[in-house]
Amino acid sequence: MKHFTTEEWIDFVNQVTSPKQQEAMKKHLGTGCKGCMETVALWQKLHSTAAMEARYQPPVAQVRIAKAAFAAAGVGAERNKKSSFVKLMFDSFLQPMPAGVRSSGLGTRQMLYRADPYQIDIQIEAKPDGNGLMITGQLLDISSPGVVGRDVQVTLSNHRGHVIHAVTNQFGEFRGEVENTGDLELAFPGQGEKSIVISLRNALGNLPGKAKHGR
Repeated sequence: MKHFTTEEWIDFVNQVTSPKQQEAMKKHLGTGCKGCMETVALWQKLHSTAAMEARYQPPVAQVRIAKAAFAAAGVGAERNKKSSFVKLMFDSFLQPMPAGVRSSGLGTRQMLYRADPYQIDIQIEAKPDGNGLMITGQLLDISSPGVVGRDVQVTLSNHRGHVIHAVTNQFGEFRGEVENTGDLELAFPGQGEKSIVISLRNALGNLPGKAKHGR
């Protein structure tokens, strides 16, 4: 049985594959391939989440709870000595991009990380106006198959004083909007006392019409 790559399933979800390829991939899903069905479901969820209201903000009460929890835990002070190991599994910027195949994905980057006990899916999208970035993500608890990382406190920073605090919803999803300064950092609690820190420098590269920032 032929299996398709994660990159091919992303194209399938974004509907940028050829009709023949779409048909072949639909037939493959019809065989009940669990791995491919889970991959498609994951990227469909990210795709639909990114299409939601761009300026969504979590409830004020939850933001206060997240801020208080991070302050009490001293996450920032302990981060360097208690950071969990993070492995990059997929990065759309590192994949070949034939001309005309993914034109709809310009200004968007998709990544997949693993850091026990989570698998972390991240999408970074340039805002059509200004110099903002919309960050959308989802946490899946790989230690318990089928379980999402809900009610997890997430901190997103652009290293220029803009910090967003969010709490993952019932689907393990979170989102936030920050100014594109060139430096991004995502952090949330891991196993035990360890924190998980994902550093994203030059998150969307040099986009046309966007000013490049740096240290």
